[in-house]
Amino acid sequence: MSMLIKYFYDERLAQASYLIGCAATGEALVIDPARDLEQYLRAAAAHGLRIAHVTETHIHADFVSGARELAVLTGATLYLSDVGTPEWKYTYADAAHAVLVRDGDWWMVGKVKVEVLHTPGHTPEHISFMITDTAIANKPFGVFTGDFLFVGDIGRPDLLEEAAGMIGTKELGARQQFATVQRFKQLPDYLQIFPGHGAGSACGKALGAVPTTTLGYEKLFNPAFQFEDEAAFVAWLLEGQPEAPRYFAQMKYVNKHGPALRSQLPVPQRLSRAELDALLAQGTFVADFRSEQAFRKAHLPKTVSIPATSSTFSTYVGWFVDYAKPFYFVTERDADVPELLKALRAIGVDDVRGYVTAEALQAPTEHLPSIDIERLATQLDEVLLLDVRGATEYAEVHLSGALNIPVGHLPRRLAEVPRDKPIVTYCASGYRSQIAASWLRAQGYTQVMNLPIEKALWSARLPTERGAAQMEKAL
Repeated sequence: MSMLIKYFYDERLAQASYLIGCAATGEALVIDPARDLEQYLRAAAAHGLRIAHVTETHIHADFVSGARELAVLTGATLYLSDVGTPEWKYTYADAAHAVLVRDGDWWMVGKVKVEVLHTPGHTPEHISFMITDTAIANKPFGVFTGDFLFVGDIGRPDLLEEAAGMIGTKELGARQQFATVQRFKQLPDYLQIFPGHGAGSACGKALGAVPTTTLGYEKLFNPAFQFEDEAAFVAWLLEGQPEAPRYFAQMKYVNKHGPALRSQLPVPQRLSRAELDALLAQGTFVADFRSEQAFRKAHLPKTVSIPATSSTFSTYVGWFVDYAKPFYFVTERDADVPELLKALRAIGVDDVRGYVTAEALQAPTEHLPSIDIERLATQLDEVLLLDVRGATEYAEVHLSGALNIPVGHLPRRLAEVPRDKPIVTYCASGYRSQIAASWLRAQGYTQVMNLPIEKALWSARLPTERGAAQMEKAL
């Protein structure tokens, strides 16, 4: 086989990208590149390949695409989808000298044939890529399915409506997904499937944790392939999808119009405590990326705890960041900054102006109050229990009488949280509830405590209920 496939995976965003190389000619193609371009350049160099082609499956919602910048950096040809509705086509394609492709189009990467399949449903313009190593075969080897087909799941069709505000598109998308699944039922079982996401992505509701699969396996065990009735399929697909992160709308905009080149972005400066205090006094949002324990012990007043100890911390930044304003953060040490910047820029937080390190955390500081199960058990009638997990988690089991507001929805539902009663925030581990407690305190709520306890403990030792959360209010 003259073909080489390299797999890249960003655990923060559960996002996969791929490099396909032809050893015979030294050419390579990168599919769905992230913004961290150095990983592809290193891999290509290690195998004696030149990145000559770059493409992506659709206008991504969950991360800033690196396709435009990788094409600029390497001189590669950029291929972009030319299908779907006019309002969801790339506006920078002409300026980038991109080759626009549609269903049935193909090109060669050395001896590797890349054929375009229009696979709408997740988004109208979504395409997949069927790969054939013509040096040894006249039939395809596999399909790079982007956000159409995952291991054990398929892409959600509601993001245009939930994240981008395009009302009325999710049912159409679900019907398109049904038609795309029916098309794939006719393809050979032996085809390898290379998806664009793994477990933990918000682009589906039940993604598997293994990186690849076969189409035959998905036909047997993926729930999406078990339906023959379109209406039943649509109802199943739209039910139980996770909350769409607020920053997805910004990603759609950025990736449609063309992400900024990283060389154009500001370099954050290390600030003094006095400079950061001044920003906080103006109401500037400042994230504290130190550990949960460090924040609880001492933090700057009005900062919000989003510990970088979680691989998914940047998605929580995306719930609260204002993309129209400069961004500032607190970290333990200067050495942390490059990796933090990489994670922030992956979700388009580009205007990062400054930061402070733990050295600046001298008095005055605050601690984050917490409460244990024993004490809470004696005060249940005196406090508001605020469950900041997702609606499906809440429906599975929750503390009796708890109000459910997913952590990322707090900014737009703040009016529902009373200021005249002690509040106890909780989630499944204490991570999201600490974010919520710190954010509420930054908004002037003075009677807020966090329950830093795992679900197994609180559900076993405190009164619980089951059932659906209250209906979400309109955006």
